[in-house]
Amino acid sequence: MAATLTATERAARVKLMIFDVDGVLTDGGLLFTAEGDTMKVFNSMDGHGVKLLREAGIETAIITGRKSGIVAVRAKELRITHLYQGVEDKRTAFAQLLTETGISADECGYMGDDWPDLAVMSKAGFAAAPANAHPEVIARAHWVSEARGGNGAVREVCDTLLRAQHRYDALLQAALGA
Repeated sequence: MAATLTATERAARVKLMIFDVDGVLTDGGLLFTAEGDTMKVFNSMDGHGVKLLREAGIETAIITGRKSGIVAVRAKELRITHLYQGVEDKRTAFAQLLTETGISADECGYMGDDWPDLAVMSKAGFAAAPANAHPEVIARAHWVSEARGGNGAVREVCDTLLRAQHRYDALLQAALGA
């Protein structure tokens, strides 16, 4: 039965949306200082989309292969409480997250852009990818954004979830002060 669901039907069931970082929340570029520190650029509209998910009662998480203080700061700023960094096997972190939250895999969304994300995408009820994700990831995604990673792809998936769950219009009206 689950194989016959549309992307919108899958999005309507999401209670927890999980994001990779490099190539999803960022454009995938890594800036290194001479001292070896890494810098990343985050899109503010993507961040606002994550905040809207929280307002709508959808939990958020990050599972990323790299470990970065910058990501910890960004996650704290966005009030993302489930943060897994330096993860070699994302399946293990995903299983731990499901146990921690009590949410089923079918009720999870995952947005990734490259091969390390495929194992979790194949288990999540809603698998999303940015427009510039690796072709193997795009081929296995239930939904693909028009925007590139780090350039609005996360906001686009957040809006898609909110629309599928009929929460978008109420949040928009609140923003308009209506």
